[in-house]
Amino acid sequence: MKVVIISGSPRKNANTQVMMKYVFEYTKTKNVDTKLINLSEGKIECYRGPDEEYNEHTKTAVEDIMDADVWIIGTPIYNSFFSSALKNLFEYVNYKKTEGKVAGMAILASGNIGFIYVQTLITQLLSYFRVVTNPKAVFLTTESISENVISNEDAKKRLSELVDETLKMASKLQD
Repeated sequence: MKVVIISGSPRKNANTQVMMKYVFEYTKTKNVDTKLINLSEGKIECYRGPDEEYNEHTKTAVEDIMDADVWIIGTPIYNSFFSSALKNLFEYVNYKKTEGKVAGMAILASGNIGFIYVQTLITQLLSYFRVVTNPKAVFLTTESISENVISNEDAKKRLSELVDETLKMASKLQD
């Protein structure tokens, strides 16, 4: 099974990337064929249309998404929405080739607001792509992260469970 982990924050020192690097490292212990797309690296170009030429990093990221059976998506909440960098990434995805993929999501905010709304927005987006979404998202606040590590053991446990449950869903759907 191919898995792609997407860290959806464009910020260089993003707490989202701390969360998703943890998810990436944990997922690699469960599934060898796991890749990380980290939007904090700033190498994904702005989508300009289907007939444009894009850099190699952008092409590789899109190929990794399209080839993956499972997507684990992490996003911050910015202005009551998921990141525009994440939305930009999905502009490249061909909805005609994503049916049956499975996705899980982790959402990070500075406070306990907006989680269900953003989960609903991402679920609607994934529905457009005909992706089966794990209904049990993980909601974390920035208080779970200190000094560039996840400092809350419960947060680590919930992120690990998200990976386990999403991989299990994908495995069942492939049978």
